[in-house]
Order: sequence, then C-alpha cells, then structure tokens
Amino acid sequence: MIDLHSHILPGIDDGARNFDESIEIIRELHSHGIRGVVATPHYIKETKFIFPIVDNKAILEELKKGLKAKRIDMDLYLGNEIYIDKDIMKLIANGEISPLADSRFLLIELPLDEEFPNYDDYLSNLIANGYEVVLAHPERYLIAQENYSVLDDLHELGVLFQCNFGSIGGKYGKSAQKLVKKLAKDKKIFAFGSDSHRVGGGRYIDYALKKLLKYYSEEELKELLVENPKRIVS
Repeated sequence: MIDLHSHILPGIDDGARNFDESIEIIRELHSHGIRGVVATPHYIKETKFIFPIVDNKAILEELKKGLKAKRIDMDLYLGNEIYIDKDIMKLIANGEISPLADSRFLLIELPLDEEFPNYDDYLSNLIANGYEVVLAHPERYLIAQENYSVLDDLHELGVLFQCNFGSIGGKYGKSAQKLVKKLAKDKKIFAFGSDSHRVGGGRYIDYALKKLLKYYSEEELKELLVENPKRIVS
C-alpha cells in the first residue's frame, strides 16, 4: 500500500517533532502494510507553515538515511498539503510548493469548518491547466457533511477524493465517519491516506481495511490502496 497523505517530516508543521518520532511513525505504518509514503507537510500561505521545498527535500533525504540505518524498507516521496489559494499555480511556478512526488497531482485542503469563497473556481482552474486535483479528506469538511451535493459537484468536475483511514474508525467524529462510508458506497474514493501526525495514527488502518470490504471487492480495494497511488508516485 502507498500512503498519499502524511506529516512525517520532522519540525516542519504540526506533525512529527523530531527525527526519532518520524522514524517511529514510519515504522508503525510499515507494520500495517504501508510500503510507500508521500510526505505532505502543510503549506498555508502567510502562516509559519511555509517551509521551502529545498529544505523539505534535504530533510526527506536525511530521513531516508535514518530509515536505511534502521533497516526499515519504505519508499519516501515529497509533496505538500496545499491550503486552497488563488495563487497555487504561481506558487508551483516559483518552486514554493510541491505536487505529489513530482507529478501533476496536487493535494489540496479546504477549510474544515467554513466555506472558502470561489474554491470550486480555483479547483476548476487548476484542472483546466492540466493538474489533477486530489482533495484531502473530503469527509471532514463541514460544508460536505451538511450538503453531500458539494462532493457530487466536485466529483463531476474531476476532483479526486483522498479519504483518511481514521475516518472509517470514527477518529474525526460521527459525521466524518458517516460521510466516508457514503463515499465508499458510492465508489467515489480515489485513494486513502493515514494523515499521520504522531505515533498511533496507523492503528486505524487494519480496522478500516476490514470495514472497506463491505463496499469494495479485494480487487477494487487494491486499486484504491496500490494502483491509484502508483499512478502518482511513478
């Protein structure tokens, strides 16, 4: 399996606080069957979460060396979880934010508890300019929980949905749990991620995999967990 959403880079955002914690998070993910992880530190303009790509790459390389020393076999890739903004294409062009694994796929985050003005126009513009928009944890957004047609419209637009394993297990509350199950039932999920920030985030993975077999065949589940993420990292 390949994890498309994680906060494993130490000292970058609200995720891992140091290299030891990063390695323990990755060790845990490995124990649950993950063999590739995309590090997606937050990028939120005009906040402290704006680490330059060159720094992120350097930290990622150090982390790879640490994993090798610990004999943990995990492929690591770089991306960002990009907070929605009208200037995303400019930020990419200026080398300030990173698509997922140097691809044309962008992991985009919306506000959790409020609506962002013209967010659908911004996403549509990215798609029109050749990018693949992957929406991080759509099941967690209040606007989607209150009105499922929001996700219908985005899906019709071509937005891909990355859901969190933890949502299946109720980590983010009943509303997110209900919505992720609805998305699974409707076969609208593109991929899953751990969204790991600390050790312990991987504990939902095994439970989620069992529950997802209610909605997907093993072959369909392999597409979400392996084949679709491979399209990005390869």
